[in-house]
Amino acid sequence: MTTLKPPPVQGRYRQALAVAEFRALLTALILSMLGQNGMLLAINVLIYTGSGSPLLSALAFTVSFLPHLFAGSLLSGLIDRLPQRRLLVAGDLLPAGLVTIMALPGMPAWALLATLFCVNLPVPLTMGVRGALVAELLPREGVIAGRSLLRVAAHTSQIAGFAVGGALVAALAPRGTLLGSAAVLGCSALLLRRRLRHRPRRGGRPSVSLARDSLRGAREVFSIPGLPGVLLFFWLVPFFVVWPEGLGTPYVETLGRPPADTGWWLAALPAGTAVGELAGVWLIAPHRRRSAARLLAAAGSVPLLGFAVRPDLPVALVLLMITGLCSAYTLAMDHVLLDIVPERLLGRVYGVNTAGLVVTQGLGFAAAGALAEALAPHLVIACAAVSGLTLTLLFRPAELTRKETRR
Repeated sequence: MTTLKPPPVQGRYRQALAVAEFRALLTALILSMLGQNGMLLAINVLIYTGSGSPLLSALAFTVSFLPHLFAGSLLSGLIDRLPQRRLLVAGDLLPAGLVTIMALPGMPAWALLATLFCVNLPVPLTMGVRGALVAELLPREGVIAGRSLLRVAAHTSQIAGFAVGGALVAALAPRGTLLGSAAVLGCSALLLRRRLRHRPRRGGRPSVSLARDSLRGAREVFSIPGLPGVLLFFWLVPFFVVWPEGLGTPYVETLGRPPADTGWWLAALPAGTAVGELAGVWLIAPHRRRSAARLLAAAGSVPLLGFAVRPDLPVALVLLMITGLCSAYTLAMDHVLLDIVPERLLGRVYGVNTAGLVVTQGLGFAAAGALAEALAPHLVIACAAVSGLTLTLLFRPAELTRKETRR
């Protein structure tokens, strides 16, 4: 029988930052995201300048996300089978080595995409470990603030990774940027090894195969009442929101601007997202976050309607930032998970959620690239706006519509 858990209490960022191991986890995430996003921009530019195809360029994003489907479904059991620090360190060291290989001259596009697939295999596992580790490191009232800080750090690092990556691509060329990204990933692994203490694995001695254990865990996750609908909502909304990111390089080219400006394009949406997350924690009362989720998600699609007139880059960046501001709807997810998920399944749920979220984003990139083969990039983005609005107005998960009492 599942026991009811007390409702989460609103925490503040300073509660999370007061814990030394959380600060190390946060700093390592920033370094890891800097390296991965700089690498992704370099690969995107490398493939597009070599092929001239919007579809292949968008596939660089898609391929970076598809490993989540495989790792999230068949390897998620590693979250409980391996010590947390070991899994986090390996999750940075393996990509660092592979990114170094990608910097070798003469690699064809298919080899770059195949290596990119392998680089991202550890990501859903490390995200699941971080989510569970935050719940261990912080008092209950600080968990929501801690997870919010991780998202803000990820988005801020995405901004810096794309912006600095754009400058490095212009100064060092894509392959020099790849080597710099590998070095940053190595620094993240070293920090985790030195600043996180060793913890034994969360699960006991495994009695079944890794794949069977992972699939069994996924079945447990989707059997939690009310959770599947919420997960689906938070996966489908970003499916359309990421379309502009997948079309950054071809859109910038249609404006007659240099490829390095793609870095500013890719930084605009996460910049708004980081500000929106901070504002959401400070301004939206905890008992109102669920009811505000659908409204904010719908509002995020409205600015993208402006792309129907093909705005110049400064206006386009503003529209993307406004869309990002509405991302505070994700705060509702943290409340739902702490309310309805048993503590023993938190790591698995965070892993499954990350895998599903990133897979749908990858499919969104692919859909945007495929449509851009037939339509101009600005029209594809306008189509994403209409589709996103329709989804958020018609889809009503029960856990996001029920009344909440003031806490």
